[in-house]
Amino acid sequence: MQQRDPNIVRSGLSQSVTSNGITVSVEIYRLESEQSWVLEVIDQDGASTVWDDPFPTDDAALDAFHECLREEGMSGLIGQTNVVPFRR
Repeated sequence: MQQRDPNIVRSGLSQSVTSNGITVSVEIYRLESEQSWVLEVIDQDGASTVWDDPFPTDDAALDAFHECLREEGMSGLIGQTNVVPFRR
């Protein structure tokens, strides 16, 4: 029996946010079979920041984004990659 990829449910609260001339995509989603929501912020360069812990509601995820934006500004949400280069 072939295994299907799970369906992803995207929250209607997902949106683009611009602050200080910087735009990010705020993505809030969950697996169809799960109840908790994931928060991901994607910057203009395509770098992604995903919160470690899931949220009980999509509203809670959006609140966490806005809290981070208030406390750290847009610079706290972008360009923070943890890239480990592979040897060639």
